[in-house]
Amino acid sequence: MTGPIIVISPAPTANGDLHLGHIAGPFLAADVYARYARATGRTVLFGTGVQDTSTFVVTTARRLGTTPEALVRRSAKEVEATLGALGIGVDGFTGWEERFTSFVTRVVERLRDSGRLQLRDMKFPYAPRTGEYLVDGHVAGICPMCLANSCGGLCETCGHPVAAAELLDPFSTRNPDEPIEFRTAQVLVLPTEEYRGRLRAHFDRISGTLRPRAAQVIDEILAKPLPEFPVTYPLDWGIPAPGLPGQVINPNAEPVAWTMYCSMLAAEQAGLAPTGEDELWRREAGTEIVYFLGVDNVHPFAISGLAMLLAYGSDYPLPTRFLTNEFYELNREKFSTSRGHLVWGRDLAEQVPRDLIRFHLACDSPEFQRTSFNREELDRLTRIRLVEPWNRIAERVEPHIGTGPLPVSGRSRTSAVRILDRFRSAYELSRFSLSRAAAILTQQLERLDRAELTPGDLCHEAEVLLRCAAPILIDLGAALPEQSLVGIAVRDTVIPISLPRLISTEG
Repeated sequence: MTGPIIVISPAPTANGDLHLGHIAGPFLAADVYARYARATGRTVLFGTGVQDTSTFVVTTARRLGTTPEALVRRSAKEVEATLGALGIGVDGFTGWEERFTSFVTRVVERLRDSGRLQLRDMKFPYAPRTGEYLVDGHVAGICPMCLANSCGGLCETCGHPVAAAELLDPFSTRNPDEPIEFRTAQVLVLPTEEYRGRLRAHFDRISGTLRPRAAQVIDEILAKPLPEFPVTYPLDWGIPAPGLPGQVINPNAEPVAWTMYCSMLAAEQAGLAPTGEDELWRREAGTEIVYFLGVDNVHPFAISGLAMLLAYGSDYPLPTRFLTNEFYELNREKFSTSRGHLVWGRDLAEQVPRDLIRFHLACDSPEFQRTSFNREELDRLTRIRLVEPWNRIAERVEPHIGTGPLPVSGRSRTSAVRILDRFRSAYELSRFSLSRAAAILTQQLERLDRAELTPGDLCHEAEVLLRCAAPILIDLGAALPEQSLVGIAVRDTVIPISLPRLISTEG
């Protein structure tokens, strides 16, 4: 029995709204794939949320002069609103919920009680003046692997884990000039080296499904012994660590529990009735887990995350789909909230029809390398490649509304099969590519715009093209009587439908 497809985009930190870098990365890709898979008759559950336990919530709250709790509440609302504004159709959205924190606590307790987690002394930077251990967002320095600027925990540039005590030239992000020292604290750790062989064998089996940068990061990490992974931290913000007063669960140790919980929540919202957080993850469920994530999230989801899943039990097959993306920039510079160098997703959606935004971000999808947003380029590209050719096609279809059913020729049916096959090649997970789907759409619009076709063939191929493009162009797709891709290329007749027009934003 084949189970549902679980689509997951890792939860962004609850320290602000979503900018275009977030949307162009994992969120749009996950939404487009989910819509396509549903159109082919598959059951898809799409989950995400916000992560409220990150140290970056605390550091941002301090910078903004608010409390972490208030920042989390505001951010969760903003993120949900932005996803909705850009048509990212999420089934399950997680936030600060006692039900979730209780499950994370139970997962850690089970791992601890089974002996999979062990208490170890670990060295951390320490700020004597404030009496705080400095980890993750509280400490910055130089990554010892790639020599880029990095915070503790994970390096965004190379994707490697970076223990806070291993940073070169570390300093407190709260008080950069304050002297720091190193102290040890006894924390729970997962001895990830015990699982390296199984992780290596797993990723060797699925190497052909990984994008090059993700494969490189995984190969580099697994090429040498894995350090013990801290599951708890000596901090006061986060989910309290069971049995360890004054400690919390490392936010980067949450992904397995969070993904299980997110899967259950999405299933519940879709009208299913899972019996527990892990039901859809068990072998007998036949579920396919699909991650759409930034390459900087490879370690917590694909390395330490899968090591924790192996430690948790043998009933859970390891996920095999990790579709990563690089950073999306603004005018060739990294998005930065603190510098105000960004474009908020909702702000752009108030100025530009979201189909144009989604099409442009698909064209520019940072799948294999960094790409960059430019508003003038959005206006010009969408006008030339999408708005003008689509509107001309829609105008040619309009005179035939109400005249059907019209005959469809064998040649047009063959063309429809080829259109569908081209889109399928870009949408299926084995070669999923938003940029290629956008390029196929552009090419087919050019072809249909200049083709001399009978009324039936024109209306037929325009509808087929719209159905194939509907996972990206969701508002145009809403004009379709249905969005199924099953059987659309083998019809003998077609009933013409009115095609809505697009509005260019170029002045």
